[in-house]
Amino acid sequence: MSLLEEDLARFRTLSAIRVPPVGRVLAVMVLVGILLVSGFLAFVPWVQTAYGEGRVTTLDPADRVQNITALVPGRVERWYVQEGDYVREGDPIARITDNDPGLLDRLEAERAETEAEIEAAERAVRIAWLDVERQRQLERDGLAARRDLEAAELRVAELEARLAQARAKLQGIDIRLNRQSLQVVVAPRDGRVLQIMALDQATMVKEGDVLATFAPRQTTPVVELFVNGIDVPLIEAGRRVRLEFEGWPAIQFSGWPSVARGIFDGVVYSIDDAPSANGLFRVLVLPAADRPSWPGEPAVRLGAKVRGWVLMDTVTVGFELWRQLNRFPLQVTRTIRGGTIEPAPVAKGPASA
Repeated sequence: MSLLEEDLARFRTLSAIRVPPVGRVLAVMVLVGILLVSGFLAFVPWVQTAYGEGRVTTLDPADRVQNITALVPGRVERWYVQEGDYVREGDPIARITDNDPGLLDRLEAERAETEAEIEAAERAVRIAWLDVERQRQLERDGLAARRDLEAAELRVAELEARLAQARAKLQGIDIRLNRQSLQVVVAPRDGRVLQIMALDQATMVKEGDVLATFAPRQTTPVVELFVNGIDVPLIEAGRRVRLEFEGWPAIQFSGWPSVARGIFDGVVYSIDDAPSANGLFRVLVLPAADRPSWPGEPAVRLGAKVRGWVLMDTVTVGFELWRQLNRFPLQVTRTIRGGTIEPAPVAKGPASA
């Protein structure tokens, strides 16, 4: 008889205990679960991502929200638009009147007077040149002194100086008239008036004062993401980016891009060399040319918030979990190339709604 059987013979109650079927099942389930989790961590792929948040903007500064300013000093006589109105390029927005209502009439009268002075000065110069030619002929024939010829030439120089002064005066008047013609402020391009400043006829405005804010019609959108500095050294131009726009229904799985829904594709265009005021680095993302276009207005407007995931290399789930627990940077399987990298194909033209 073995020692185990001898021990069980002494403790009859212990020998009568049997492992319940539920315990056996639980033990098998735990064992199988450990094997499945181990296999999942060891073999299931996971796409590493560099996360960032930002907003929709444009590359061209002329396409961004801008201020419409007064071009001449005066008072706002009339508003042609209201907040939220859509305007086309050249449509009037506001009219500014000068403090002196009779300024334009006086400028026109002064211009007419100056034109008459120029005409008279030109006639005087022509006559003076005829006198110079006569004095030269008389001087050659010995009928006039050299001093008379010099006096005639001096007279021509004086008259030409007066003519130049009159023309400069006319040019100054034309400049003032052109500035007064800028009293009607127009839309620089197609877009929407966002906000109008509270100005009326009793309020004086100076040249450069803001009259309204204006949002041009969105053409080619760009997303600016702000990414943590630990991931920026591994991001390069041409990397794929997955974007989730604010207000657009979406389901995102950062490690499995193929499972996500409502997510749009982009490519990294450039990365700032210095951090922004928030301590993060700005990454500009353009639409991917070989993927569906981004949602346009009114679904996604200029300035809308965006969440983005820059797609990096593929690793296992276990490695990614280990990296996250240790707060290590992203894994790369190749050497990052130095210098400028040509970006991947990007979409051109306006985004479709």
